[in-house]
Amino acid sequence: MFGIGTLPDLLRLVVIPVLAWTAWRDIRTRRVPNIVWYPLAALGLVLLAWELLGHLPPETVFDRLYLVRVGVSVFFVIPLSYMFWRLGGFGGADAKALMVFALLLPTFPSYVLGATEYPLTETTLGVFSMTILTNTVIVGLAYPIALAARNLAAGEFELPLSFVGRRVSVPSLATAHGRLFESPDGITRNGLDLDALRMYLRWRGISLSDLRENAATLRDPETIGETFDPTDGAVHREVTTDGGVSDVDAESAADATDTDFDDPWGAEAFLDDIDGSAYGTTPEKLRGGLEVVTTRDAVWVSPGIPFIVPMFVGLVVAFVYGDLLFGVLGSLGIV
Repeated sequence: MFGIGTLPDLLRLVVIPVLAWTAWRDIRTRRVPNIVWYPLAALGLVLLAWELLGHLPPETVFDRLYLVRVGVSVFFVIPLSYMFWRLGGFGGADAKALMVFALLLPTFPSYVLGATEYPLTETTLGVFSMTILTNTVIVGLAYPIALAARNLAAGEFELPLSFVGRRVSVPSLATAHGRLFESPDGITRNGLDLDALRMYLRWRGISLSDLRENAATLRDPETIGETFDPTDGAVHREVTTDGGVSDVDAESAADATDTDFDDPWGAEAFLDDIDGSAYGTTPEKLRGGLEVVTTRDAVWVSPGIPFIVPMFVGLVVAFVYGDLLFGVLGSLGIV
């Protein structure tokens, strides 16, 4: 028999399939449409108002405890999510998801399956959105270990890169996500973003294979002919171009080096034309990335796993088990 304490708790279960879809979409495209969060936020506000009516005025200790938990969720988790986003710790979709949880899941829900009540554990604080956040962090910490195991199995183990990146073939970068861990000078933590690479290629109207096959010629900015919409670099974007290479002396261009050009690869022209930043790309970073992808067969990249993926796992664990951190600390007799 499946039971539920309140109708609001049953309605809150809708967040599971929605977050599952966003996690799947984020893996494939690294893009989550904003419209996903509006219905969940609206539902959270309605359910929150519904439950507040039953706890106001606060006549019992239970009422006051409920209000404290809601206050922590709304007035602490939401600002915390925004701060992490502003500092670059979260992506926009990650922050919006946590803000939605703060409204939709401020306190622990309760479900009964057979003789068992879920979640199995509950924290002393009892703020469910905080539990989802801590679960997400714990699940996320397991990812570097899994990544290292994958690299070891593939025979590509190299410290410390194997814990934070993976080695892939350069042609596969056309549909990969993340950032290069390599530059012409060696390993770097601030390599070219692969979305920025796709933006550049689309702007020029060429493919990655075109770039690799004609690198010596395309290094000359004079080969830039008609340019196109660079889009946002997302893999799923459909782009129609007709080739943005002008007629030049290909033999002379092939014999030239970067020092012979005022703007090798047209990197400055690209960034000036889009009138903005391509994921923090500078002309120097773009040129370095282009040199890497045109001179090597395989490179190390950061996989850039979306935070929403461990967030979805943390959410499911929260609904079924509860708070992982609280459970571990409890088993150690700390709480």
